Amino acid sequence: MKVFGLAGYSGAGKTTLLVRLIPLLSARGLRVSTIKHGHHNFDIDRPGKDSYRHREAGASEVLIASGTRWVLMHELRDEPEPSVDDLIARVTPVDLLLIEGFKSHAHDKLEIHRTVLGKPPLWPDDPQIVAVAGDTAPAGLTLPWLDLEQPAAIADFILHRTGLGR
Repeated sequence: MKVFGLAGYSGAGKTTLLVRLIPLLSARGLRVSTIKHGHHNFDIDRPGKDSYRHREAGASEVLIASGTRWVLMHELRDEPEPSVDDLIARVTPVDLLLIEGFKSHAHDKLEIHRTVLGKPPLWPDDPQIVAVAGDTAPAGLTLPWLDLEQPAAIADFILHRTGLGR
């Protein structure tokens, strides 16, 4: 399974790009999965639902299944947040696993950078960033630059970088 990431500050367009890339990559016959890092306490469940009640009662894991999907919720309780490698190990193998966030993990990443946000670029301090996609090329950029409005070119870059484009 090949792993490639999208990194950048909040509001840069990581998710927007990701949802544009997935159908392009899938149309090329690739099975694609994603891992997204959530910075806040999130919940995919709702109060009052049976699965929510199971978790509130103290279940360590709750698996919900139907004819269209299944989801496994694992409550960390007093456990530390799992590492990216632990999360990758839990994903069913596919051709390409795209990771949104997890800036500090050592996997190849595309930095999503928008100058309008006024944030410093990540690439000078992260050797795992292999290219930058944005609205304009940052000054002094020594890596490949990709136009955010050209998702097919970005898909081509990812496929070439991961060896899936051969």
